Amino acid sequence: RVATPVLAPTPACGDDDDLQPTRPQTEGPFYTPDTPERTTFLEPGIVGTRLPLSGYVYTTDCRPVAGALLDFWHADDAGLYDNEGFRLRGHQFAGADGRWTLETTLPGLYPGRTRHIHVKVQAPNQPVLTTQLSFPDQPENERDRIFHPNLVMDVRDAEHPDGGKIGFFTFVRDSSS
Repeated sequence: RVATPVLAPTPACGDDDDLQPTRPQTEGPFYTPDTPERTTFLEPGIVGTRLPLSGYVYTTDCRPVAGALLDFWHADDAGLYDNEGFRLRGHQFAGADGRWTLETTLPGLYPGRTRHIHVKVQAPNQPVLTTQLSFPDQPENERDRIFHPNLVMDVRDAEHPDGGKIGFFTFVRDSSS
């Protein structure tokens, strides 16, 4: 297993600097409902660059969203999606502090797209936010028709003997929903 990364600092929140809601994106053609609950996609047969991800779910007025549902899915290292099972697919719930973590691998390039991870985020009893997280400094970002810079994760090289990357992202849900 990959060591859990040190989390990025929580967003700075003050009286006059509320957070902006996370931008929605298209679901894409490969969503599968009823995924298993899990915080790791690492299993036999999964290859590629290790990528532990973590972050938080907050409201625009800087409150953690305890129990938020997060449903992740992405292509494998060759750019292929599992459309018959649940490889590289799963859901989890944010902790009381809004924190979430996911152990996975760097997605491959799906034709016509930049590297990305699909996510559905739902605060308890609120509408679902569907979005896609992207990676910094990818040449495909400029060519991807739905890429948006507000959805780029903070990604760094891992300080781990196996190498890999570490990613961070804070999802922000509208306080008024």
